[in-house]
Amino acid sequence: MKAVAVVGSATAVPASYYRHFAAWLSARGYAVLTFDYRGIAASRAALIPGEDVRLRDWARVDMAAALHAADQRRVREAQLQQRELGLLWVGHSLGGNAVGLVPGFNDKADALLGVAAQVAYFGHWKGLARSQAWLFFHAVLPAAVRLFGRAPGRLLGPRAEDLPAAAALEWAAWGRTPGFLFGDPTLSAERAYHRFAGTAHLWNISDDHLFGPAGAVDALALEFRDAKVQRHTVAPADLGVDRIEHFGPFRRELGLQLWPRLLAPIEAATPRLASAFGPS
Repeated sequence: MKAVAVVGSATAVPASYYRHFAAWLSARGYAVLTFDYRGIAASRAALIPGEDVRLRDWARVDMAAALHAADQRRVREAQLQQRELGLLWVGHSLGGNAVGLVPGFNDKADALLGVAAQVAYFGHWKGLARSQAWLFFHAVLPAAVRLFGRAPGRLLGPRAEDLPAAAALEWAAWGRTPGFLFGDPTLSAERAYHRFAGTAHLWNISDDHLFGPAGAVDALALEFRDAKVQRHTVAPADLGVDRIEHFGPFRRELGLQLWPRLLAPIEAATPRLASAFGPS
């Protein structure tokens, strides 16, 4: 084993969606942890009847628990190998934009690979997509919660699970707020993005017009003021395909073309990930 990786899912996307990517990382020598947020997929039953959960709770508790477990594995393996090992956080959308709310992230993570991780305020969208984002945050999500008591997955994307009510309403509130979660005054004391001093590589997908436009990814990059930040873009033409969009980057059929392109730069920029040790 050469390093540890955690995969933080997009909003309402089950961990099973990332299984092929996790297997590919494992073959490259990583110990990989994927997990479902409470109320989603395999962790649906983790919410007791009458309990609800917000996006910030997923960051404060669920992501923090995954980070702690990965760090413990990293420490044990480092002791066995008698050398330092890196911890890579791969964040898809919410899994990347919420990391600055995760207790211990700045101390434990060496690198952040953000894929379509963004400041999801509708003002970062352009043209028709801005109108769609405005409608989504101002009307669709709140109305869905009123009608169904949750946000049905079919409203969110082809891979999405039903979203708990409080998470959907917080997502909608942030999406209407300039700065997204960075504009929420109740989080001012715990936002720690500016103190992350590791490597942060943030990717946008050129045809991801609905969930991760370039301007929204650029806005997130600005929040990592002490990090070694690199911005990247990948387009369908780079892979010889017609489309990638928001939910394409972790599909197995795109993996062999895309995943080495995502991983190689951040390994090269992060000494603890660029280990001479191959897969165990």
